[in-house]
Amino acid sequence: MSFQAKKTFASVDYGKCDPKGCSPEKGVCASASACTRKVIKQIDGRYEQPIVFQDMCMGCWDCVEACPLNAVQAMHLV
Repeated sequence: MSFQAKKTFASVDYGKCDPKGCSPEKGVCASASACTRKVIKQIDGRYEQPIVFQDMCMGCWDCVEACPLNAVQAMHLV
């Protein structure tokens, strides 16, 4: 019998997320800027909440650490 490891990925709490709070003048999400793999992006432009391409997330948590609003969190699937 083999067991599969849990899949972890970043997730955005849209109730907390506010790119204007990260960058009042530019509206750039700090987490999207920190993601070197471009897995979390502001698709619709500045001041818009980012989305996470969860199937591509490697679980490095750079985006989680970069979010000043604690809106990006690590999630675990079982």
